[in-house]
Amino acid sequence: MLEQFTDSINKLTDKLASWVDQLILMFPNFVLSILLIITFIFLAKLVRRLSAKTFRRISENVAINQLLSNLIYIGVITIGIFVALGVLQLSKTVTSLLAGVGVLGLALGFAFQNTAANFISGIFMATRHPINVGDLVEANEHFGTVEIIDMRFTKIRSPQGQVIVIPNRTILENPLINYSSSGERRVDLECGISYGDDLIKVRDVVMSVLQNEVEFNHDKQIDFMYTEFGSSSINFVLRFWLNSTSQKEYLMAKSEAVIAIKRAFDKNEISIPFPIRTLDFGIKGGLSLEDALPANILE
Repeated sequence: MLEQFTDSINKLTDKLASWVDQLILMFPNFVLSILLIITFIFLAKLVRRLSAKTFRRISENVAINQLLSNLIYIGVITIGIFVALGVLQLSKTVTSLLAGVGVLGLALGFAFQNTAANFISGIFMATRHPINVGDLVEANEHFGTVEIIDMRFTKIRSPQGQVIVIPNRTILENPLINYSSSGERRVDLECGISYGDDLIKVRDVVMSVLQNEVEFNHDKQIDFMYTEFGSSSINFVLRFWLNSTSQKEYLMAKSEAVIAIKRAFDKNEISIPFPIRTLDFGIKGGLSLEDALPANILE
């Protein structure tokens, strides 16, 4: 019994001695790995500052710039950790970590694929600028002014005041109308006149009143075109351009044009007809007007 206990103590002592020998042999590598990690930390900070300056030149989105800089910072430190583990001759540990990171990345990719797509779309929007804050846009059948473009969502305020949150991926995957990109906007105004009016006179009256009473971009040509023979009117469309993309100015210009054209039509005895319905009470199987109305009305 005493001999077995002595053998166990000797084995434990030998094991501890071998560990101490390995520690002494690995001590220079351990110090070198610590120095490498410290070096990579300083290098990561330097790269983060440089990348932040670069991203500020490319994009005005502060949140995305900070996120990308932090990702680069984490990436450099991760590389330093793997290099330090290699110096310590922990190749199996490095291989296990890489395999674990790969499996974890694959699992997270499937779990957060929509989030990742929105994030990548946000980066694209921040660098390519299809829309900017303050632009008047129509995206995913929603119309309004862009207020915020963050990493995953874009917030649009409608003319009625509601805030609409749209995923960035949805904005890029669907048709996008940016009314502010050109710096100008066209007003299309449709109207109809009576079949008895002089078409040439109507055109001259509309063109004259627009030139004199409505503010618009005089460098652009005014378009006046008759479009169709309607059921009760001959219809035309008037097109003119504004030097602004503001929704309020667009609506005000359209309103002023309607007022001016209606006033000019009244002055020149030009009528804007409305649909007329004829009621026939004498058809077979129906009632006459005299029978359909109460007796006291016709008295």
